[in-house]
Amino acid sequence: MTRAGLDRPAEHRRGTSHGMDRLPDLTYRFRLLGMGLGGLCIGAVLHENGAGPLQWALLAFTALLWPHLALQLARRSGSPFRTETRNLLLDSAQTGFWVAMMQFNLLPSVLLFTLVTVDKISTGIPRLWLWSLPAFAAGVLCGGLSTGFAVRVDTSMVELLWSLPVLTIHTIGVALAVSHMGQKIRHKSRQLDELSRTDSLTGLPVRRHWLELADHALRLHRDEGVPTTLLLLDIDHFKVANDRHGHSVGDEVLRAVAGAIRATLRPADAAGRYGGDEFGVLLGGLSAGQAQAQAEAMLAAIREAGIGGLPGARITASIGMAPAQAGHATVEQWIDEADAALYRAKHAGRDRVGT
Repeated sequence: MTRAGLDRPAEHRRGTSHGMDRLPDLTYRFRLLGMGLGGLCIGAVLHENGAGPLQWALLAFTALLWPHLALQLARRSGSPFRTETRNLLLDSAQTGFWVAMMQFNLLPSVLLFTLVTVDKISTGIPRLWLWSLPAFAAGVLCGGLSTGFAVRVDTSMVELLWSLPVLTIHTIGVALAVSHMGQKIRHKSRQLDELSRTDSLTGLPVRRHWLELADHALRLHRDEGVPTTLLLLDIDHFKVANDRHGHSVGDEVLRAVAGAIRATLRPADAAGRYGGDEFGVLLGGLSAGQAQAQAEAMLAAIREAGIGGLPGARITASIGMAPAQAGHATVEQWIDEADAALYRAKHAGRDRVGT
């Protein structure tokens, strides 16, 4: 017998107990569908073989009662994951039993064996499909002893037609489960990518990502003449304040400065944490005069930013400004020019824009 595919939970892939405990509930709906469809297939063969009441009763247990019983066994167990793994092996044992009870009718037997094995692979539990083979063989042995290993391999048209639902619906069910799992993986990948690009303290892009943006801006300037100005911003006397008041206050200063920078950005601009107490900003589409005015507005916003750890304290910063030039062969050259302008701003007394 077979489930209609299993969307293995992300938590189980990570090995957490929470994800393991959820496995029975995730398996239940697929087992319910797979057992029901398999029951139609088996029922068609039993009808053709003139099966007696006992065989029909056993089929009713497998197709209708077993999915609910398996769920309750797992839920009430002290180890739901281990119990559900055992239930999955019992799925294979019951499938083997019904293969023998169908007298090895070729198409239904091959179909059910293939699907129940694929289901074990789809759980993602290592080697579960290998463990299921002895369970399947044990079921075949039990069923064969009950029938005297009778064999009727021919598949009638009626049996073929009743085998189609388990084949088609199971395939669609597996495809939907895989599609759903793929969507979750893509969503997680996007989240991880976003986290890898964002500085957790300031919420701004990390240096690597900001440098990518700067490289793109420089190429746009060289290829299409789009004006862009690069700013390097350094917090004045940050190390002294950090050493004197502690890292928690230093972190608060960094967050306050990042917030002030973000508040002055336009849609065409991009800021990032360049490193330590230094920030990089790209101002797109502005003339040199406009870029300097924007940088001055940024410094004013920083002066107005307050921090709870130091009431009344005023934060200041220095900025080095460098417009993109055709002669900048690399982003590093562009940054070096802004860094030299930043040095001039600090040398001139800080809290100002250097050009």
